[in-house]
Amino acid sequence: MTRVFNFSAGPATLPEEVLRQAADELLDWRGSGMSVMEMSHRGKEFISIAAAAEADLRELMAIPANYKVLFLQGGALAQNAIVPMNLLRGRTVADYIDSGDWSKKSIKEAQKYCTVNIAASGKATGFTAIPAQSEWRLSKDSAYVHICSNETIGGLEYQWTPETGDLPLVSDMSSHILSRPVDVSKFGLIYGGAQKNMGIAGLTVVIVREDLIGQALPTTPWVFDYKAQSEAESMYNTPSTYPIYMAGLVFQWLKKGGGLAAMEARNIAKAKLLYDCIDASGLYQNKVAKGDRSRMNVVFTLKDDKLDAPFLKAAEAAGMAQLKGHRSVGGMRASIYNAMPLAGVEALVALMRDFEKRHG
Repeated sequence: MTRVFNFSAGPATLPEEVLRQAADELLDWRGSGMSVMEMSHRGKEFISIAAAAEADLRELMAIPANYKVLFLQGGALAQNAIVPMNLLRGRTVADYIDSGDWSKKSIKEAQKYCTVNIAASGKATGFTAIPAQSEWRLSKDSAYVHICSNETIGGLEYQWTPETGDLPLVSDMSSHILSRPVDVSKFGLIYGGAQKNMGIAGLTVVIVREDLIGQALPTTPWVFDYKAQSEAESMYNTPSTYPIYMAGLVFQWLKKGGGLAAMEARNIAKAKLLYDCIDASGLYQNKVAKGDRSRMNVVFTLKDDKLDAPFLKAAEAAGMAQLKGHRSVGGMRASIYNAMPLAGVEALVALMRDFEKRHG
C-alpha cells in the first residue's frame, strides 16, 4: 500500500495509527459485536465512547469546569448562524474582525440576526495581515466579539489572543484547534469543524461558557439551542456517532504524543522548514506578514503562474496531493496539520528546491 502526503485543507490527512485502529475496530468495537456506525447513540457502548472523547478533549485543552463541550453537526458554517442565535442575549449588535474569506462568511450570516460592526478589517493590506488590536473599534453595546483565528484560504493565523474585557470572545478555530495550547478561559465560545485537526467531516465541536447559555432567540430551533443540547449531553437529536468516535481516537493519539505543547513544537518546526524554503527562494513567494503566517496553511505563489501546472504535476509524480491553492486566490497551499509528518514537509521542500533549479 502506498499512501501519498496529503496536503488537503480539509477533509485532511489523519494519523495512520488512528486509521489502523479504526480499521481494526470497524466490524466489532471491542467485543460488542457491532460497528460504531451501527450503535444506538443511547446505548451504553456509544455513551462510553462519547464520554471518553469529551474527557480527553477537556484534558488536552484544560477546559475549565464552567464550560460545556457540545458535539454538534452542520460545520462551522452552521455556527455562523447558531452563534448569534444563542449569544445575542437581547442585544442587537455584535463585533466582527474581518481577516479574510471565512470571516466574511461569518459576517454575512450574522447580519441576518443583528447589526454587525466590523470593528477592524485587513482589507487595506489585501488581507495579508491580522488587524492589530490597537486598530479595533469595538461597540459599547456589543453582545460579543468574533474572530476567525486561522484563515485557511489566505494563510493567516492569530499568534496572540485578543483582550476583549467583559465582552465574550468568540473564535472559529476550525483549522488550528488542537495545534497548540490555548487558554480557553479567555474565550466565551470556541467552535470548529473536526475535519482538519480533530477527525473526519460531520462533527462540529463547540466549547461554550455556561453563563452564555440559556438566552437564545425565541425563533431558535431547539436543535440549535445550546441549552437544549447541553441538557441532552449533545444528544437532543442523533449525533454524528462515527465522527465522534474518530475524534476520540485522535484525542488519544494526541495524548500519547505528549499533548498540545509537544504538538505545537512539532508544528513550529514543520512550518519553519517550509517558510524558510519560500523566503530563501527567487521562485516562490508568500505575501503574509511574517508575524501573522499560519502554521497550518502555508500559501505561496510561483513567480509565473504558467509554472503552476508543471509544479502540481511534479508534486503528484512525487507522491504529494492537494497542493493547489483555493480557487478564489490561486497559487499553492500546503496544509500541514497535526497529522502531517515532518517527512511530508521535507519531501515538499526537496521538490520545491529541485523544481526551482530546473525552472527558476
